[in-house]
Amino acid sequence: MVRTLKEIAGLLGAEFCGEENLEITGIRGIEEAGPGDLTFVANRKYLKMVGGAKAGAVLQSNREKPLYKNVILVNDPHVALAMLLSLYYPEEHPCPKDPSGAFIDPEARISPEAVIFPQAYVGRGARVERGAVIYPGVFIGHESVIGEDTVIYPGVTIYRRSLIGKRVIIHAGAVIGSDGFGFANPGVSNLKIPQVGYVQIDDEVEIGANTTIDRGTMDRTWIQRGTKIDNLVMIAHNVVIGENSVIVAQVGLAGSAKLGKSVIVGGQAGLVGHITVGDQVMVAARAGVHKDVPARQVVAGSPHLPHREWLRKEAHLAKLPELRKTVTALEKRVRELEGRLTAETAGYIKRD
Repeated sequence: MVRTLKEIAGLLGAEFCGEENLEITGIRGIEEAGPGDLTFVANRKYLKMVGGAKAGAVLQSNREKPLYKNVILVNDPHVALAMLLSLYYPEEHPCPKDPSGAFIDPEARISPEAVIFPQAYVGRGARVERGAVIYPGVFIGHESVIGEDTVIYPGVTIYRRSLIGKRVIIHAGAVIGSDGFGFANPGVSNLKIPQVGYVQIDDEVEIGANTTIDRGTMDRTWIQRGTKIDNLVMIAHNVVIGENSVIVAQVGLAGSAKLGKSVIVGGQAGLVGHITVGDQVMVAARAGVHKDVPARQVVAGSPHLPHREWLRKEAHLAKLPELRKTVTALEKRVRELEGRLTAETAGYIKRD
């Protein structure tokens, strides 16, 4: 694809400076970009690298003065970059030359505009809508629904009665709708509680590789519209994640936790079950959230604290070695003073 600098700025609704007819053939990093490429600066620490760039043009924040001879000035370089990468490098899904080889139950309903690769399995009563792409090795259980333009990559397992919305992306190895971890009389008889609910994934959700989402015990586990979930995330039964939330890699959400809209959970954080996290909460990486968090809070640490309070605590912890030396020296001094006082007191008693 070839676009001029002026055309790209027009697509982004942005201002530009420089040669308006400069042709841009690709988007590349600042160190790799050549004369026909557009590069970008989305982090201030890379500003110093712009002077040595060989790119044709630079995408940058309009809060900085122009950094290069040809620039496009935008409010948010990350957002503009996402738009341009989608334009220049659209996702392509090949069609199998031989569409046979998949197992499709006679009672399944498959749109003629869906693409199903060999070695996929579609169970009884399942429905696959138009534009959906089902790669090899995908298992779709009975009565599940796969919405329009959804892409399910190889090795994904979708258990029975799961509801997957439109334009969802599920990456390789994910498991949707497996049994929730529920047992009566735990540690004694471990009697399994049948998990008879389901998983609902709304439109435009993305689920990372090897992530697991358990179905509800009796109701649903619900991932709401626009949420993005990274690789290796564990979501337990009856969890609800609100719209446009972001869950980073290796997070664990215990059963019946409720997350509001636009919640961001950092990597390796853990949330206990049956708590409510309000809208627009940010949970720092490796935090342990043990109780409800009100809306628009930033928390960190394990057990979690308000972020500023956690920073103060960590600052004090860093001083513990020095404090220990001080306390040890004071203890030694106290012992010396006590010994001297004891000796003087004994001398007074002897003279008397």
